[in-house]
Amino acid sequence: MLLTTKELFTKCYGRYAIPAVNVFFMEEIHGLFSAAQAADAPFIVQTTPFARDYAKADMLLAMIGAAARIYPRTVYAVHLDHGYEAHILDAIESGGYTSVMIDASHDDFDKNVERTKAVVEKAHAKKISVEAELGVLGGVEDNLTVEESHSFYTNPQDVEKFVHATHCDSLAIAVGTSHGAYKFSGKQGLQFDILKEIRERLPGFPLVLHGGSNVDVKVVGRINAAGGKLKSDARGVQDEELKEAIKFGICKVNIATDTRLLWTMVNREFFRDHPEEFAPTSPGKIFMETYKAFMLKKFELLGATGRSGEFESLRVRD
Repeated sequence: MLLTTKELFTKCYGRYAIPAVNVFFMEEIHGLFSAAQAADAPFIVQTTPFARDYAKADMLLAMIGAAARIYPRTVYAVHLDHGYEAHILDAIESGGYTSVMIDASHDDFDKNVERTKAVVEKAHAKKISVEAELGVLGGVEDNLTVEESHSFYTNPQDVEKFVHATHCDSLAIAVGTSHGAYKFSGKQGLQFDILKEIRERLPGFPLVLHGGSNVDVKVVGRINAAGGKLKSDARGVQDEELKEAIKFGICKVNIATDTRLLWTMVNREFFRDHPEEFAPTSPGKIFMETYKAFMLKKFELLGATGRSGEFESLRVRD
């Protein structure tokens, strides 16, 4: 069942969070949908502009649509992550997406409001949800790089003004996470004081946590043992932090780095252990099962397992 993110957040706010997972290729999509059906858990499948350039939007949406038919008991939204106006307009007009993100976080406040409001008007006319961003995350994701010196936390006062001015449906905030594999170099973690104040100012409003991967040190260790050269001191969002953040209105947790690390681990280990192999399907099968096992744990962690039935009354599009 295909829903908007707004419909998903209405049910989950304050109770559990929904994983929003970036996908690039077939094996990821199979693993994600398979896990969601097995867990009876709602989810958000995301494509970035980078992924759309790599695989082409029609190919990605066709694979997502095929997965929905193969795994018919799934409840999900299709979201354009970190879009700019050209990507967003194409997603709105071409169909297939039920949610888009306008990333104007690098603009000043007034310009961010202006750009976001324009997208909201176009998207809402098509009944598509809009995620905006306020505050800047550091790190690297796809071809986007932000130096830590240019990142900053979200101001709760600005959040209140921004949401009322733009009428966006959810807001990505900067509260201590960053993009990419090289996340926390220190131990600052999530800034719960900011989350608490935002909740007090906008009770019930859905918040989004970008950079929500954990960066498992064991996975990084296995990659490096199989010939990789990743830094081993990266620190992502810890499990207890995610659980606590849900209480403060985090409804959507973005995941990309962790699944990339899984792909790297599976393929490096496979070809190290089977140097005579060259068929892509052999490591591909292992990756799909590894991905599925990872997502089953993530659904459980976020409290989404067994929640799909809550949306049965919203079966309005498929």
